[in-house]
Amino acid sequence: MILVDTNVFMELVFGRSRAIECRVMLNRMSEGEVSGVVTRFSVHAVEAILGGKAKDKLNPFLRGLEQTQGLSIYETSTTDEIAASMVMEKIKRDFDDSLQYYVAKKLGVESIVSFDKDFDGLDIPRREPKDINA
Repeated sequence: MILVDTNVFMELVFGRSRAIECRVMLNRMSEGEVSGVVTRFSVHAVEAILGGKAKDKLNPFLRGLEQTQGLSIYETSTTDEIAASMVMEKIKRDFDDSLQYYVAKKLGVESIVSFDKDFDGLDIPRREPKDINA
């Protein structure tokens, strides 16, 4: 199982230069070839951005999540968030990255899929969608 970071969805939703590799990876999840998880925190982050800048993209984003059968949403608790805040100091990352890392550790994922190089150098490897598609 992999943890999918917020920026993978943003790349896809806004049709940026690497959107196709994100779509391919998510399609592989839909087909059951890849198993993944995204935090509710990430979902809310995308919702907040789309709700302000691109309201027309919000409903398709949420429906896409719902239809991606190989992708589950991890509901972080306040206890998870407290633990992540404690991890911040240890791994020297901001809260968002620390929360993603904490959940990845808790769930025992094989990698964090992200374009964010702040995940480099941790004990869980960072991969990009193209690496999952290979």
